[in-house]
Parts: sequence; C-alpha cells; structure tokens
Amino acid sequence: MIKDVREGAAQDRKHRPGSPEDERAHGSALSKSMAVLDLITAEGRPIGLVEVTERLGLAKPTAHRIMRQLEDEGLLRREPLRERYSVGPRLCTLSINALSSAVQGGAMHAILADLVAKIGETCNIGVLDRTEVVYVDRVECNWPLRLQLTPNSRVPAHCTSNGKLLLAFLEAGARARLIANMALARYTEFTITDPQRLERECEMIRRDGYAVNNQEFNLGLIGLAAPIRDKTGRVVAGLATHSPLPRLDPDAMRAHLPALQDAAARMESALWENPGEG
Repeated sequence: MIKDVREGAAQDRKHRPGSPEDERAHGSALSKSMAVLDLITAEGRPIGLVEVTERLGLAKPTAHRIMRQLEDEGLLRREPLRERYSVGPRLCTLSINALSSAVQGGAMHAILADLVAKIGETCNIGVLDRTEVVYVDRVECNWPLRLQLTPNSRVPAHCTSNGKLLLAFLEAGARARLIANMALARYTEFTITDPQRLERECEMIRRDGYAVNNQEFNLGLIGLAAPIRDKTGRVVAGLATHSPLPRLDPDAMRAHLPALQDAAARMESALWENPGEG
C-alpha cells in the first residue's frame, strides 16, 4: 500500500504541469517557444498570457516561463499596463537579417535586377521596422539623376510608397495604435502629417493593392510600391520603385504597376516555394 502511494506521488511529480518531465512528454521547450513566437508574429497584435495558453494548449506556468524567457532575450516585448506581449526588438532584427540573407545574392535579387532592367528605374525591397522601412535589397538604375541609397538604409514609413503600403496592410488595430504614436515629421509640403488623413490613405492603399508617393519625402521624387506576400496571403514586404519627377509623372509611374506586381509574384514563388534555390 505504501509502495503504491509513493509510486503514485512520484508519477504526479513526474507529470506536473511545467516540469521537465512534462515538457519531454508533451514537446520540447524549444518547440513550445517557437509555437509562441509563431502565434505572436502571425497575429500582428499584442497577446496576453491567457490567450496563449488557450490557443496553444500550454500549462499556464509553462507559458509564463517561456514568455518571460523570450522577453529577457529581447524576442518579445511586454506591455506593463496590460500584461500583453508583442514582437521584441531582437526578433525584429533577426527577421530583417534573415530576409536580407534570403534575398541578397539569390533568386529574388535576380528578379529585382531584371525588373530594373525592364522599367529602367531603381527598385528596392523593404520591410517595416516600427516606424521605418528598412531596405533589405536594392538595385540602382543607370540614370545619372537618381536617389542613391544602399541595402539596410532606413526611410520614414509615413511618407514613402513602401512605408505607406506596409502600414496599410497591418492589422487595423495595430496600424491605428502605430499611427497614433508616430511622429509624422514634415519633409515637404506634400508630406501627410495628420493621423486621420494617413489612416484614410492606408484604407485606400489596402483597397487598391498598391501605394504611391507623390513628393512626400523628397521634392521632385515620386514612388510606387506593390506587396510581397507569404503563403497565407499576409503582406511581409514591399517592392517599390521611384523616379525623379522630370523623368516620370505619377501617371507614367503607375504604368509600371503590372511589372511590379509580376515581379512580386515571382519573388513570392522564389522565397516561399523554393527557399533553397537561387
């Protein structure tokens, strides 16, 4: 009898929620951490502990420990007032570096170079990092009159075609919170500095499926951007081109949209369907 009780107690300890034995029985700590990161990055909004436990089927102590560890490593960021978690700065950096590595020198870069040769204007691939766009790849045109930037350059999101495109395709609540807290600096007389007007612009971009920059960041420079999507249809990057106004007017720039959309579709296939090729 005593032996049976001891064995039962040992079995209870072995499988108590959050114990190392429980983790071995129901999946590794790494796989659970990855599941948490997958969930939070896919949602595009801060998520609380209770929602994580319910949606992933994790024990509350396990989920709490994992999320605090991810926070300590900078992979998640905790909102103190609401005890919700969102993407952290280190995870943003890892994501940008990973996409840069996948893009530069591979099939996507070749597609980008082919697009530049086709339309004769500088093109770039950008991702959103908080309130800025980071260029993960860029190919310059041969015109002597051009704005020359390099990969890893950053530009404001609210006044560039790629930036407005990526803002537009954020989850509505996340976009509203971001715009409300952005410093909408004025760069030219055409820069959108009113949050409500920027929100309306984003709604129009989301409806039309592309974004235009009409001298909002630099006088005399116009731009056009189309989305690059993942396998689920979520916009993860933008493909953009720009040109000095003396060379192209906004209508002539829009004529390049089919070429951008075709290149974006080819990039999606190269990146998501055959990631090891190129």
